[in-house]
Amino acid sequence: MSPHISVWKWHPTMLSSILHRATGVVLYFGLLKLALVLAFLAAGPEWFGKVEPLVYSPFGAFVFFAMAGILIYHFLNGIRHLVWDIGAGFDAKFANTMSVVIIIISALAAIAVTWYMVGDMPDVISGAVLGADT
Repeated sequence: MSPHISVWKWHPTMLSSILHRATGVVLYFGLLKLALVLAFLAAGPEWFGKVEPLVYSPFGAFVFFAMAGILIYHFLNGIRHLVWDIGAGFDAKFANTMSVVIIIISALAAIAVTWYMVGDMPDVISGAVLGADT
């Protein structure tokens, strides 16, 4: 086992750094999937009809929520890294506080964006698929 795992005590800044890297990887694959859905949309109604039940489902709403939260977190944490690049915000207490604040703001913003974008779609909320006979 690597010695740094047992030497370092976990703190919010460490978690924030790891999450920033992980969210970058998730965004890469998420954008590939978004490109695939957009390609189906561009191909016409017949092709988009193949992915429409997945996009307009509770699972699709959850994926939207997760990707919105990940994108918002990565963006806000990137700003924090830019502040660090100019040499500010290195005080341990401030850095830890900002890490926690960014995580909380990202979660709240993801909830708000998802509610705004998906909340007007009763078929998604109720679990019924658009275009399906109920």
